[in-house]
Amino acid sequence: MRKFLLVKEIYVDAFRNLGNIILTKYFKAFSWFCFALFFVVLYAFIFRLSTGFAFD
Repeated sequence: MRKFLLVKEIYVDAFRNLGNIILTKYFKAFSWFCFALFFVVLYAFIFRLSTGFAFD
């Protein structure tokens, strides 16, 4: 029984740490994606201003 509890504790700690790593990588990728979309929108707005688009 003691071995089972030790193995269980090792796996719980391992997967808890793995979840943190996955969340960190996911949020980092999501933030880069958001920055990229923001710069696309900024480029489109500057392009429209430079070509004389009428914002009516």
